[in-house]
Amino acid sequence: MDNNAAAGGHPDMDYAEHERTYAGFVAMTKWGVIFLVVLLAGMAKFLL
Repeated sequence: MDNNAAAGGHPDMDYAEHERTYAGFVAMTKWGVIFLVVLLAGMAKFLL
């Protein structure tokens, strides 16, 4: 979003990089949770 600087953001900030980093964090969190759910379901099926 390029409107961050116009909305009072600091001109030296790299808002595009911040948004890419946040999107990566959200994606890794989502896939981490999916992995853990599958892992726990597999443990429940095969270990109990």
